[in-house]
Amino acid sequence: MTGMPAPGALAPHPDRLLPAEPGVRSIARRLYDAVRDLPILSPHGHVDPRTLADDVPFSDPAALFVTPDHYVTRLLHANGVSLSDLGVGHGPLPEAEARAVWRRLCEHWPVFAGTPSRYWLESALAEVFDVTVRPSAATADDVYDRVAERLTKDAYRPRALFERFGIEVLATTDDPCDDLAAHAGLAADPSFPGRVVPTFRPDRYLEAAAPGWADAVARLGEVSGVDTGSYAGWVAAMERRREHFRAHGATSADHSHEDVGTEPLDDPERGYRAALAGTATRAECVALRRHMLLEMARMSCDDGLVMTLHPGVRRNHHSPTAERFGPDTGHDIPLRTEFTDPLRPLLERFGTHPALHLVLFTLDETVFSRELGPLAGFYPSVYVGAPWWFLDAPEAVRRFRRAVTESAGFRRTSGFIDDTRAFCSIPARHDMSRRLDSGSLAQLVAEHVLDEDEALETAVDLVAGRPREVFKL
Repeated sequence: MTGMPAPGALAPHPDRLLPAEPGVRSIARRLYDAVRDLPILSPHGHVDPRTLADDVPFSDPAALFVTPDHYVTRLLHANGVSLSDLGVGHGPLPEAEARAVWRRLCEHWPVFAGTPSRYWLESALAEVFDVTVRPSAATADDVYDRVAERLTKDAYRPRALFERFGIEVLATTDDPCDDLAAHAGLAADPSFPGRVVPTFRPDRYLEAAAPGWADAVARLGEVSGVDTGSYAGWVAAMERRREHFRAHGATSADHSHEDVGTEPLDDPERGYRAALAGTATRAECVALRRHMLLEMARMSCDDGLVMTLHPGVRRNHHSPTAERFGPDTGHDIPLRTEFTDPLRPLLERFGTHPALHLVLFTLDETVFSRELGPLAGFYPSVYVGAPWWFLDAPEAVRRFRRAVTESAGFRRTSGFIDDTRAFCSIPARHDMSRRLDSGSLAQLVAEHVLDEDEALETAVDLVAGRPREVFKL
């Protein structure tokens, strides 16, 4: 048939992810055309700021697309490829080994069929690197050579791609003890027109049962200039580091624990000193973390940093892999999660505070309509975070819109977050969201729930308005 790509060609369809019904698709096209080229606001992600500060060319295709992307490595691992054979934990690879990693991706290309990873990889390869053939065992070396050749050009250095991708704001995720030198350098560099802001991520300093916690808290005290030998010092050190982050452009603090319990302690000093001494039980350590999460909400009311929560993950599910390769290597697994009662102490105190923006993310879809939508539909501080991680897939995004909109509307949601370490996947991820939201809105127009001008206004707001307002950008 004319207009169809040849077998084996890599040619993403211009209508991909838009509704199949012709009339609805026509509406969706018009909505998508209005938002497809709007600037990218990325308020939550994991790109290393030094990538942009140093502007060193990306070393090779494997280091760009495979090794740092746990979405990719976990599925390859599930299909029999060792993480070691994918370069995980190895640092920079010689060219021959990088090429071998790339071949393993291409040889296993069919395992990504139907996944969002396939969408992101295809979009980046075709639209950023001009690859025209589908990755496979037969084409692996040709695709590698095409991408590697592009990476030698100035137009493919990190800063050039940042500008080409249309990124207006990029938030990174940073340790409270980080000096944020990379952010300071970028902010002071007149040749860099973008905006890269840090995000305060204090998880390791709240988990008193974790190995090395006491040493981490001591380091926090050194960096902040506060004695953390007491509970009051621990709190003051956090406050000082938050102020340091705000001075470098931070607009949010990000928290990820197994649950979102926020019950206050009657005597946090006693619990804190027991934790420092190593005599606290695991239950006491969890209670201390829940109390400190409540304190973090109080700090957000005081300093204005947006508070984001994304709980419900069993980190490092496979201990042997964690011991060999470290964290963030693809085996964090979702847990059943509750919000309504665990968050009640926080919301009783701060849920109507005018300075608090509380963005709630989940990996448990069952809470979208049961808990998150109703919470955001009452509390002016609460927003429902867009689907992320295991849920930033087309069908999950569509389910999210149906489940949350009926009780919270569109304006109580966060706008899309890409949550990625894979720099070149950023535009593909945002494009996917824009297509899916255009399709959802088009369906409402076709059903005469919204007029098309209202749908257009909402589509633009989801891209340009929600993230800017919710994350105080």
